Amino acid sequence: MQVEVRTTQDGSSTLYVPALDEHYHSTHGAVQEAVHVYLGAGLEPAMAKGKSPVRVLEIGFGTGLNAVLTLQRSLTATVAVAYDTVEKYPLAPDVISSLQAERYLLNPELLSLYEQLHTAAWDEAVPLLPRFLLRKITGALQETHLASNHYDVIYFDAFAPEKQPDMWTEEVFAQLYEAAAPGCLLTSYCAKGSFRRSLKAAGWLVEKLPGPAGKREMTRASKQ
Repeated sequence: MQVEVRTTQDGSSTLYVPALDEHYHSTHGAVQEAVHVYLGAGLEPAMAKGKSPVRVLEIGFGTGLNAVLTLQRSLTATVAVAYDTVEKYPLAPDVISSLQAERYLLNPELLSLYEQLHTAAWDEAVPLLPRFLLRKITGALQETHLASNHYDVIYFDAFAPEKQPDMWTEEVFAQLYEAAAPGCLLTSYCAKGSFRRSLKAAGWLVEKLPGPAGKREMTRASKQ
């Protein structure tokens, strides 16, 4: 898959896919979107409960942005993080090296950890820090076995519904509902009505939240 590196409005990098006419992150700011949607609306409320480890499932590893920001947050957290991420199309090493990933990080000294996120073996648990366990899973989400009642947070970061419609079905959200622990929060940048209806049909309790810069709304769902 051909991709192009683009700089977003907060100075951080994203990738553009010409074949889909789609960006990996918001052009209004890749980092600010990730912090607002996934850490702010999902990870932080889960961490506040005090459970350890917080079990995170990310749909779409992509550039590793959500993962490295979560790892960075875990350095100052009082709880550990077990981070699973599912990716059907891992990026090539030369694409990763072109991203200027230091722009993702509050502390540039963490750049080596960002590199370790990408060089870590796939399909096995890899402890990157004493309190951060990474497991990168290759393949399609629909074909991935996920433990039942397991995850505390789900980052749903697939390409937009019109670009990747097979990822936004009631069946997918039912699969994730089964994998979610009671109280699990699923967060997404997407605010489409069809997305929310599919979540509700799969059993999720859905709410609208203010979106990141450039978007009026985002979606958060919970398992009761």
